[in-house]
Amino acid sequence: MDDLLREFLTETNESLDVVDVELVKFEQEPNNATILNNIFRLVHTIKGTCGFLGLPRLEAIAHAAETLMGKFRDGVPVTHEAVTLVLASIDRIKDILADLEAANGTEPDGTDRDLIDELERLSLSADNDDMADEMAAAMAEEKAAEEEVGTDIYQVLERPLRPGEVSLDDLERAFQEAEVEIELPAVEEETEEDGEPVGAAAPSFAEAKTSQKEVAKPKNPSAKGKASSQGVSNQSIRVNVETLEHLMTMVSELVLTRNQLLEIVRRHEDSEFKVPLQRLSNVTGELQEGVMKTRMQPIGNAWQKLPRIVRDLSQELDKPIGLEMIGAETELDRQVLELIKDPLTHMIRNSADHGLEDPADRVAAGKPEKGNITLSAYHEGGHIIIEVKDDGRGLNLEKIKEKALKNGVTTEAELEKMADHQIYKFIFAAGFSTATNVTSVSGRGVGMDVVRNNVELIGGSIDLRSTPGRGSSFIIKIPLTLAIVSTLIVEAGGDRYAIPQLSVVELVRVQSNSEHRIERLKDRPVLRLRSKLLPLVHMSELLGQTEEADLDEDNGFIVVMQVGSQSFGVVVDGVFHTEEIVVKPMSSMLRNINMFSGNTILGDGSVIMIIDPNGVASAMASHASGTLSDTVEDEYENAEAHVIDADAPISLLLFRAGSEEPKAVPLSLVTRLEEFDVNKIEHSNGRDLVQYRGSLMPLVYVNEGDRHKSEGTQPMLVFSDNGRSMGLVVDQIVDIVEDRMTIEVVSERQGVLGSAIIRERATEVIDLGHYLPLAFDDWFMRKEIDTTTKVRKLLFLDDSAFFRNMLTPVLKAAGYDVTVCSSAQSGYELMEKGTDFAAIVTDIEMPDISGYEFCESLRRDTRFRHMPIIALSAVVTPASIEKGRQAGFDDYVAKFDRPGLLAALKDVLTNEFGVAA
Repeated sequence: MDDLLREFLTETNESLDVVDVELVKFEQEPNNATILNNIFRLVHTIKGTCGFLGLPRLEAIAHAAETLMGKFRDGVPVTHEAVTLVLASIDRIKDILADLEAANGTEPDGTDRDLIDELERLSLSADNDDMADEMAAAMAEEKAAEEEVGTDIYQVLERPLRPGEVSLDDLERAFQEAEVEIELPAVEEETEEDGEPVGAAAPSFAEAKTSQKEVAKPKNPSAKGKASSQGVSNQSIRVNVETLEHLMTMVSELVLTRNQLLEIVRRHEDSEFKVPLQRLSNVTGELQEGVMKTRMQPIGNAWQKLPRIVRDLSQELDKPIGLEMIGAETELDRQVLELIKDPLTHMIRNSADHGLEDPADRVAAGKPEKGNITLSAYHEGGHIIIEVKDDGRGLNLEKIKEKALKNGVTTEAELEKMADHQIYKFIFAAGFSTATNVTSVSGRGVGMDVVRNNVELIGGSIDLRSTPGRGSSFIIKIPLTLAIVSTLIVEAGGDRYAIPQLSVVELVRVQSNSEHRIERLKDRPVLRLRSKLLPLVHMSELLGQTEEADLDEDNGFIVVMQVGSQSFGVVVDGVFHTEEIVVKPMSSMLRNINMFSGNTILGDGSVIMIIDPNGVASAMASHASGTLSDTVEDEYENAEAHVIDADAPISLLLFRAGSEEPKAVPLSLVTRLEEFDVNKIEHSNGRDLVQYRGSLMPLVYVNEGDRHKSEGTQPMLVFSDNGRSMGLVVDQIVDIVEDRMTIEVVSERQGVLGSAIIRERATEVIDLGHYLPLAFDDWFMRKEIDTTTKVRKLLFLDDSAFFRNMLTPVLKAAGYDVTVCSSAQSGYELMEKGTDFAAIVTDIEMPDISGYEFCESLRRDTRFRHMPIIALSAVVTPASIEKGRQAGFDDYVAKFDRPGLLAALKDVLTNEFGVAA
C-alpha cells in the first residue's frame, strides 16, 4: 500500500468519526447551520478524494449521501429516517475502507444499490415536496393577481432544459455555495452557540496538493489568512504509535536507571556526583513528563461513538434517551483510553436498558418522559474519575438478592448481615443478570463482570451507588497511565513491597499518646481515625506469612487505603519512600494469587512485588466476617464440598442452529453474544467473514451446508483468544440456564460431544474443539510451543467424557502426544508399565481414587517423585490450591481455563522455576 492511500485511509477514518458524532448532534439541533456545513464539507471532501483516487464504489455512496445533505441546506426538514440513512451510509463507507485496507489498497467488489436507492428516494421525495410547495405558492400568487389586476401573467422557460443544462437560479445558487466553501478554510475555529468547539477534520491532503497548483501569492487578507492557517497546520506531524511505544519503553528504562543512581546518592550524601546526579534526575523527570504528554489524549476520543450508540438504543428500546457528556477534555494515557472504551459502552447500554424506565412508567412516577444518562470525567489526586449516572428506577435490591441466592453466590444468613451497597456489587458477578428476557441488548449476564475485570486489569476500581426511584451511578477510578506508576515502598515480614499511591489515602503513625490509636472491636483490631473506625489487618497476615501478626499498638505504621467505597488500614513494619516504578508482568505461575498485580526492579537492583489494592480489598471483605486464618481453615475443611465436578450444575448457553432441537455450550467458553446486520457479512477467499472490532472474523456454521439469514440480523456466538475471534452462526439464542450436564449418549458425529438432559429435554452438547480450527487452522497453536522440539507425551485423566472430549483436542493441537484414561487406576497401571510421560494432567474428583490421592501415591514412589503433575478442577479456591500443593501438585488449573492449562504445562516442562518434588 502506497503512502498516498495510507494517508487517505487515516484521514478519511478520522473524518468519518467526526461526521458520526456531528450527525447525531445535528438531528437534535436541525437549525444549526454550522454543524450542517461542517458535515457537508467533510462528506464532500471524502467524495472528491475517492474520485481522485479512483474508488468508484466509495465515491457513489458519498455522492448519494452528500446529495441528501444538500437538501437539508436547501431548507428541507430534517427527518429521523434521513439521518438514519446517512448514518448507514457512513457505516457502509467504514466497512469498505476496512476491506480496502485488508486488501492492500484494492476496493472490494460489491454493490451498494440498495443503500443508494434509498438515499436517492429521499432526495427525490424532497425535490417533489419542494416542487409541490412552489406550485402551491405560484397558484396563490396567480389567484391574488387575478383578484387585484384581472389578468393572467405566466413566466415560463422558452424551452425545456436539455441534458447537461442548468437553470439560472441553480447556477447562481452554486456560485453562492462555492463562495462560502472557499472562505471556510480561512476560519481557524468555528464555535457553536454554546461556545464549544465543533470538531472538524484537517484539510485533506488531496485538497492541499490541488491548492498548491491553483493558488498564487496572496493578494488579499483572506489569502493571507489561509497562508497563516496553513503555517499553523504544518506545525504538527503524525507519528507512528509503535515509535511512541518504543520511546516510552526507553524512558521507562531510563527511569529505572535514574532510581539506581538516586539510591547511590542516598548512600553517599557527600559524593561529588550528588549535584550532577540530581540534575540528571530532574532532566529524566522532564523527559518522562514530555513523553507522557505525547501519549495523552482527551477522554472524549473514547466517547465519540457513545451518542450514536445511545441514539440506536433509544430507537431499539423505544425509549427517548438523552446523553450528557461532561469533561470530555480530560486527558489520560492512550493505552488506558483504549482499555476503557469497552467498559464504558457496557455501562451506557446497561443504564439505557436496565436503568431507565419505559416512558409510561416515567410519566406515572412524575418524571419527564425522556430519560437522561450523564457521563462525566475529571482529575482527582493523580488519577481519573469517570462517572456514569442515570435518572432511572435504581437497582432492584430484592431482585438482586433473589438472583444471588439462585446462583449460589451467597446464603440467606450472609445476606442478612450485608449492607445494601455490598448486595449491589453482586451485579458484577459472572453470569449475573436480573433481566427477565434475553435480548440483543441485555439479559445474558456477560456484561458487568467484563466491566469490573477490565477496570481492575488496568489497576482501577469500580463502585456503584443507587437510590430507588431516583437512579444509579457507577464510579470508576483509574490511573492516568500504566507505563510508570508512583508507589509507596513498605516493609512487612522482612520483605519490601510496592503499594500504588492511587489507592493510598494517608499514612498514620500510631502512638500510645496519640489521638490515632488501635482499639479492639469483637476481638479484631480497628483504627480510630478522626472519630471513624477503620478495620485493620497486618500485611504479613494478608500475605499468609503469619496466621495472625502481633500489632504494636504503641508504635506502628498504618497505610490507610481506599478501594471504591471501602476504606481500611494495612499495618506494615516500616515505610521507606515513594518511588516511580516500571511495572513488569507476573509469571503465569502466580496467576491464582490475586494479592499481587506485578513486580518491579528498585534502584538498588532488588525485585519486589506490587500489591494489588483490589486483592487487598477482597481479602478485607472476607476478613470482616472473621479472622483470615479461620476463613482459610473453613475453606480447607470444606474443600471437598466446594469443588464442583462435571455432574454439578454449570452455566450453559442454549441456542438453536439448523433445526428446532436445542443445543448447548458452557457459558464460560463464550466471549460475547452478538447480532450482526446480514448486509455486513462478506464472502472472501471461499468463506464468510464479518468485520469485528477492527479485524476480520471468520464465520463457522454448526452444520455443513447451513447458511446465514438473507435479511435482518444474524445471531452469533463469539469465541476469542489471543487476539483472534471466531463467530459461530446460530439461528436463535434461547436462554442461559444453570443445570447439570451429564452426557447420556456419546455422539460419533463430528462437532457434537453427545446428548444430555437439560431442562428435562434432550439437548446436543457441541464440541467447541471441532469448530475453532475451522476458523483458524492453528487456533490452538501457542507461540510458546516450539514445534521443532520433540513431541512430549502427556497422560490425561478425567472420568467425564465431556471434559476429555473438550480438552484432548486442545492438548493435541498444542503439540502434545496425549494418552487419555478415564480413571486414576488405569492411569497408574500405565505408569507401572514404564510408559514415559513428560507430565500428567488429572481431574480432582474421580470415582475410584481422587486426584489428591493419586498425586500423593505417585509422590511416595521414588520413580515419579519429580514427575510434573497438574490438577484440573471446575472451581479453584485458595483452600483447594493449598490442599493440592500439600498433595504434591505442581500447579492447579480451572477446567475451563484452556490458556492457563497450556501455560502451566509450558512452565512445568521448561522447568522455569524448578519442578516441585
